Parts: sequence; structure tokens; C-alpha cells
Amino acid sequence: MSGVVPEHCDVLVVGAGPAGMAAAVAAARSGASIAVIDDNPAPGGQIWRDGPGAKLPPAARKWREALERHANIRVRSGTRVVAAPSPGELLLEDADGAVRMRWGRLILCTGARELQLPFPGWTLPGVTGAGGLQALVKAGLPVEGERIVVAGSGPLLLAAAATARSAGAKVLRIAEQASFAAVARFGASLARWPGKAAQAVALADPCYRTSSHVVSAGGAVQVESVRLRQGNGQEVEIACDRIACGFGLVPNTQLGRMLGCALASDGFGVRGLQVDARQATSVPGIYAAGECTGFGGSERALAQGSIAGHAAVGDERAAAAHEGERARWDAFAAQLHRGFALHAAIRALPRPDTLVCRCEDVPFSALQDCSGWTDAKLHRRCGMGACQGRVCGDAAQFLFGWTPPAPRPPLSPVRIATLAGLAEIESTGADARQ
Repeated sequence: MSGVVPEHCDVLVVGAGPAGMAAAVAAARSGASIAVIDDNPAPGGQIWRDGPGAKLPPAARKWREALERHANIRVRSGTRVVAAPSPGELLLEDADGAVRMRWGRLILCTGARELQLPFPGWTLPGVTGAGGLQALVKAGLPVEGERIVVAGSGPLLLAAAATARSAGAKVLRIAEQASFAAVARFGASLARWPGKAAQAVALADPCYRTSSHVVSAGGAVQVESVRLRQGNGQEVEIACDRIACGFGLVPNTQLGRMLGCALASDGFGVRGLQVDARQATSVPGIYAAGECTGFGGSERALAQGSIAGHAAVGDERAAAAHEGERARWDAFAAQLHRGFALHAAIRALPRPDTLVCRCEDVPFSALQDCSGWTDAKLHRRCGMGACQGRVCGDAAQFLFGWTPPAPRPPLSPVRIATLAGLAEIESTGADARQ
């Protein structure tokens, strides 16, 4: 069929981060045929991303080896989901072509992406997300000798700073927007999670400042400085070569929403895929685990993934055995959200001429009178560019409270040959229904 190769598996896992690896290993013990797809070159997800500048932690190597030990697990790296042409199947694409994958059970472990919010100068070369900087360094970006300022919110700032410093960068400041009291309460709560407390101690940095957030980035053709507002209301300007700014994470729910899965709020403003006690979504046969259900760290993702994998193959006893671990890390996630909730002042960062949609050059002033996401898309072209609203959609939701509509296929840039195969699949389905 026009170059689209048909395949089948009992359980299809989308995403090979901690949740996806745990789900695949749990389901594989039943003897079912398992396929794991991921758009990265190797399993590990964002948190355990591999590359020339990365040193994989023992946990990452352990789970990779577990995948390799099971002959009934097929890992397809460098593979993306394009569409869902009919119930029980996904259209996939990799470097070699397109695959029409039929599945008996589906486990979504699509992770999360970094929340990037607009501020004056954020489109200058040299400005990235905090997690984005980590990924670039791990992929081999040379930062030795560069002066870097890390800003935003959450523990990822410390991790990004540590990654940059280990690669030879000079980290000048880590600006955390949360207050000292909020961060101190979070730190004190880590006594319940000794491993996290040890990580916090290891990542402690003398450049760390609370109640401090980015105001603007300066530079003619690339970043030359950053202006920060401190807790006392004063502003300070720091000369630098790079700014890594991230305001937390947003669950990747696009595929789940396209499949009809409902969303649920975690009580802290984060809307992930809705799941029950067995990680089942609102759509029969589809499960979800990890940060697409709300973010809370790799330990929580591993517990959820194990439950989803066992539940997908009907092993209720094995699934129940991980409930206590999941509850423990759910409590940690709640503490994380409380400690690093974004301050209202962050919404005031953009000026009228600050671009919100950088793909289509749509400024903040052009969106202020729009009634919602659809209005902004139709009349201002917001979200019509290469990222398809993945960056500006999250920003608009934070700034204006807009909820983007459910995505439509294709979910990612795709070859013409694959689209032709999709059209033929849909045509064949229509003929069969007549």
C-alpha cells in the first residue's frame, strides 16, 4: 500500500522515557508482543537523554538493559506518530518510511515539554529553555568558557546549571522566581524522600537566588546581557553569552487528545491525560503513564509505567503491587507544584511588541483583543508556524487562559509519501464503509 508497511503488536508503547521503559518491561513478562516507539535516537526520554556530552546514570543503563533482555520487545527509535487513521492503529514514520501499526492495547508515555514564556529579547540567538540547554550540551554543544545565566522556576534550573558547568561553562546566576519561603518549605519536605534530598544537596549552587526572575534579554544580534528583577524590587543587569530560561513543564497530551482521551487537572493548574487507578484513560484499551498525566519526576513515571504495563496485559496483582510507590511519588509531585507555583508577576513579562508566536511574528499586542485561541489563529496566524502552537499555545494558555483545540493529523512534519499513504488508508476505509 503506497510504501506503508503493515505491522501488529499486542501492546504498543509510545515514548521510551522512564514510564515507557517500565511499561514495556512490565507488559513483556506476560509474553505479549510489545513495540516501543520513540522519536529520540535511543531510549531514555528527555531526562535520560543520550549523546556525546551525556553520562547516563545507572538507572538509565539498568532500564535499557531490561528492554534488551526481553526478546518480545521491539524498540523503534527515531520514529514519530503521524496520525490515527482508524481505531486500533497508528500511522508511524521513521527514516526508512511509513508503518501502519495495529495494536491491541496502547500505552501513552509521551512525556512533557518545557514551558517557555515570552519576555523582551527571548527570540535572540543564545536564549533557550533550561531543559533545552541541557539537551544541547548532551548532544555536544560546546559551551566551555561561556557565561550563562539560568532563570525560571523549578529544580530543573539547578540540573541545567550543573550540566552546563560540567561542560566548562561559567554559570553566573540561577534566578528562581519562587520565594525563599516557598523553596525552603519544599527543601524541608524532602526529608520524606531522602534520595531527592541528596540530589538537592549535590546540586546546591552559590549562584542560586530566589524571588528573582528575568525581565529582558539584551543584545544587537545575539544575547549580550540579561536583566533580572530581584525580590527587593531592584533590577540588575548581567553581561552573559547565553540565557537558559524555563518555567516548568507542560504535559504532552496531543496524541491522547487526538485519540479522544479526556484531560484532568492535578489541582495545581497542570492539565494532563485523565487516568484511573490502573492508569487507564477515558478511552477503552488506552493507558497513559508518566509526565503526560502530570509531571513529578522519573520515580513517579517508573511507578506509573509499571502499573500501566501490568494492567494492559491483565495482571491486576502485579499492577496493585506498585500502588504504594506511586502514591509516595504523587505526594512528592504535589510538594513540587506547591513549592514552585508561578507568581502572577510572570504574566506581566511581555511588552506590547514582544513576540508571542515567534514562528509567525505575532506580538503580544495583536493577541490582547482576541476572544480565544481560534480567533487568534484565524485572524493573527498565531500557532500556524512550524511548532504548530506547541510553544505559543502553552504561552497563550498561561497569559490569557486560552485552551487550544484538539490537534488534527499530521501531528508532526511528515513526508509527502507518508501523507499519500495516509490518504490511501482513509480512502480504503471509506470504501469499506460504503
